[in-house]
This record gives sequence, C-alpha cells and structure tokens, in this order.
Amino acid sequence: MSAQPDLLYSEEEEALRAAVRDLLADHCDATAVLARVESGVPHDRALWKNLAETMGLAGLLVPEDLGGQGASHREAAVVCEELGRAVAPLPYLTSAVIATEVLLGCAGDEARTLLAALAGGHTVAALAVPLSAGPGQGLAGGVRATGGAVSGRVTAVADAAAADVFLVPTAAGLFAVDATADGVTVEPQTSFDRTRPLAAVTFDGAAGRLLADDAAAPVRRGLRAGAGLLVSEQLGLADWLLTETVRYTRERHQFNRPVGSFQALKHRLARLWLEVVNTRAVARNAADALATGSDDTDVAVAVAQAFAAPVAVRAAEEALQLHGGIGMTWEHPIHLYLKRAKADAIALGTAGHHRSELAELIDLQAS
Repeated sequence: MSAQPDLLYSEEEEALRAAVRDLLADHCDATAVLARVESGVPHDRALWKNLAETMGLAGLLVPEDLGGQGASHREAAVVCEELGRAVAPLPYLTSAVIATEVLLGCAGDEARTLLAALAGGHTVAALAVPLSAGPGQGLAGGVRATGGAVSGRVTAVADAAAADVFLVPTAAGLFAVDATADGVTVEPQTSFDRTRPLAAVTFDGAAGRLLADDAAAPVRRGLRAGAGLLVSEQLGLADWLLTETVRYTRERHQFNRPVGSFQALKHRLARLWLEVVNTRAVARNAADALATGSDDTDVAVAVAQAFAAPVAVRAAEEALQLHGGIGMTWEHPIHLYLKRAKADAIALGTAGHHRSELAELIDLQAS
C-alpha cells in the first residue's frame, strides 16, 4: 500500500509564501491593481521583474541544469495562491506554469534553450490556444504549418500581449514563434477579467521553430498542470474574500451591533469557510499529485477543478453582498476578484468539462 501524501505546507513552502506575500504587499496592493487595469497597460513589468528575475520564481519548475530552481508543483502552487490573493496582473500561470510544462514535455535543444530563457524571467511565453481550452482540447484549430511557416488565427489567448514567444500547436507539430516575427499580429480583445487580458493572435506565414513532431502530448501536459495549479489561484481568491468579509462584518455596525454577530450572516460565512477549507484540500492534493507524478493525477486535477471553480465564484458573490453598498463601488477591489473568479470558472475547462472527464476516468458513464 502506498503512503498517504502529506498535504500540509512545509516550512520551506511557508517561507516562500511569506516572501511572495511581502513582495505583493509592497508592490501590488488593491489601489495599484485598480490603477493599472484602468491604465490600459494591465501587465506589471516591474513586479514581474522582481518576482521572476530577482526572486527566481519564473523557473520554479525548470531543472537546475537549465538555470531553474528545480522545485515542484507544490511550491508553484503556493506562488499561485498568493498571486490569486492579490489578483496580480502577471503572466505567471500562462508562462511559468503552462508554457514551461509544455516545453518540459518536448525533447531537443530548442526546447531547452527556451526553458532556460523562461527560467531567467527575461522571456515570457504563451501557449497559443484559447484560455477556455482544457486538457485534451488544446490543439488550435485553423492553425497550420507548412515548411516551418505558421499561418492561422487563435482567439482568446491569455497574456498574449506580454508574450515574447508563442508556442503554437499544429497538426504538423509544436512550433515556437517569436512575437516580434514578421507575420505575427496581436490584437487585444475585450476581457471580462482585465488583470488577465485576452488577445487574438494571427500568424501569416510567420517563421516557426519546431519543438516537437507531435503537439498533443506536451500541450495536454501543459494544460493539465495549468488546470491543477489554477485551483490554487482560486483558493487564494476565495481565502482573501472570506478573510476580508469576516473582517468587514466585524467592523460594520447595525443596531449597535457588528453585523457579523447576526445569526444569518454567521451561517453564510461558516458555510463559505467550510468550502474554502475543502478547496484547500483539493488544491493541495492536485499540486502534490502533479509534483509526485501520481497515477491519479488526472483524477486529482479533474476533482479539484470541478470543486474549486464554483466555490471561488460563490465567495466573490457572498463578499459583494455582505460588504453592502461599499462592495458595489468601483473603488473597492471586490469587483476585480469577482471578475477573476468568473473568468477562472471557464478557464482551462469548465467545471462541467472536468466532471465529464472525471466520469470517463473512473468509468462512471451517464445512463
């Protein structure tokens, strides 16, 4: 019988959390995020440099011999939690997790060179598939490659505006295409969550470098890791919303009593607390399964995604209501969390998609 995984945070993981939280507290408070999304330049390049280059967190999943940290998905999950708590406008999930995992699934010098560049934080990569694509749905229809020339159009690519290189899956293989190459056009699209902007990327005979003859396996690997660690981001969102709502209901008075002392509100917050605790359990399980290469990784990721997405949305909705009038204002950051939670709920596969995938994995077909 295999040993049960230890899902508690290690001392090293807690130290990592403290360092990331301190950085975000200094450079990514709610006022700064609100100002940035209003500016039309949502990505915070200075913060990314601190996180990726100075702290070396862009290379957590990259082997040490390529300049990375050689850490695991458990550590990357802690970073995702803290970025979720701050709704940080950074391409961490798309570049340091998804694109990095795709490249780890490729053999060859070109992939190793790109991994080293991503580990250093100087280069940002984006997988050229719609943000809604879940594991098993990642091949970009309509994109083709002929003799190394890539042509086609992909919409709703997350963080495309920040990317220096695109990883483009085609029927002829997986290609790397520089964002500045001739024939590459990035058109910003209206994004519900402006802290993770979307764009349409058009390739018109752009020069591509072959990374793998078969794109399906590395792309699935990247999307699976992204879906598994997106749960940690959703956990961070929900945890911040719960903490702030409890704090507010203790301070807000009605009829000479804190509104948090009313039984109806206590019940709603207690239910939300229980859901957040359960979300932490499934998030840690998914991260540990990815880190250890468990045979049950697909199941762990599907279970976590199916559970976490509705909880994050519900936490945002409850926070909005229980903050009353102040929660409805544009100046309060709750709307940023609501939009991120809603966008995450359809990112990398909906809860329904993951439930369907789970049913297939455990051979539990609908009647």
